[in-house]
Amino acid sequence: MISLDKIYHARYVLKEVIRDTDVIYAPHINPDAQIYLKTENLQITGSFKVRGAYYKISQLSQEEKARGVIACSAGNHAQGVALAAQKAGIKAVICLPDGAPISKVEATKSYGAEVVLVEGVYDDAYERALSLRDEKGYTFIHPFDDELVIEGQGTIGLELMEQLPDMDAVIVPVGGGGLISGVAFAIKALNPNVKVYGVQAAGAPSMVNSVKEKKVVHLPAVSTIADGIAVKTPGENTFALTSKYVDDVVTVTDDEIAAAILALMEQQKLVTEGAGAIAVAAAMFNKVPVKGKRVVCLLSGGNVDVSILSRVIDRGLLMSGRRCQLTIELVDKPGQLEKVAGCIAGEGGNVVSVHYEHANEGSDINGCYLRLELETRNFEHIKAIRLALKNHGFKLIDE
Repeated sequence: MISLDKIYHARYVLKEVIRDTDVIYAPHINPDAQIYLKTENLQITGSFKVRGAYYKISQLSQEEKARGVIACSAGNHAQGVALAAQKAGIKAVICLPDGAPISKVEATKSYGAEVVLVEGVYDDAYERALSLRDEKGYTFIHPFDDELVIEGQGTIGLELMEQLPDMDAVIVPVGGGGLISGVAFAIKALNPNVKVYGVQAAGAPSMVNSVKEKKVVHLPAVSTIADGIAVKTPGENTFALTSKYVDDVVTVTDDEIAAAILALMEQQKLVTEGAGAIAVAAAMFNKVPVKGKRVVCLLSGGNVDVSILSRVIDRGLLMSGRRCQLTIELVDKPGQLEKVAGCIAGEGGNVVSVHYEHANEGSDINGCYLRLELETRNFEHIKAIRLALKNHGFKLIDE
């Protein structure tokens, strides 16, 4: 059984390996609350996962170590296991979904692990890892449904209680549930009054559905930019611990996650992956009661694939009113574009893309459509630009 003593022991074992990550005040995330960020995105390997993986491997018998270890992961657990195996001088085989970010795959290889790419998502990699375990005799290191792994993750709870003892709540990302199980157990053992909230992506709500149904629920499919928490089935242990110690588990959309990634980059100069920003998304969009509270958002990882970062930023700009798209129906005659541009410039908008096309069948033969992409300050700014265009007699087409 999980115990507070074991979590303290895990902290002792980990102290020479990991860093105690800072808690940073973030005043602009939600003006109605005092939001703090636990920066596990700055942990070694770029994620909290090294805590549980290292503690688990440190407690293996010599016989288990001699057989080598195998793990499955969406990417962050992989790096934790690979690093721990490297330090222990043992073989590591990691099964990764073939859609895992290239940065995570290459980082795992850099720690000396053998990588096996598996078609599908995390759960498919899990099945392949179990098959290889049975075939080759490796020791399996579960990414979340393991007591030692959970206790390793629980060391974050101990740090938080020392760094911000008067916090009212902590918001934690949830995939399989190992992180929130350890954090919630540690915090509730030390101060039961602190609220612990879990957050999942709306496209992968396995723990949300399980808590609602009061049993472990298997999702037929998952789809989210938060690849680190795209898990179809939570663990038996983690489901039980979450049900007992977590106050609520909610979801956020991919658009809200993108907005949170952008906010963290702009406001705090912190880079996070989708799963790493999901707690901030919950605070930003008031998915849990944070008003007037001192709340910690746990940034679980920073291993974002730079190839998708630009797309995430674009989505975040749209979600925060920093970019907008307008379609205007015009009469096809000289000077129209100049008038539209002058109107937008008068309101301080910046046109970054222009697409002009003649009207479609059924509309006026002299008509045309002007599709614009603008850089704007916020949603109020967009509203002012739209109103100015209407006041100048332009017809806006709402998509």
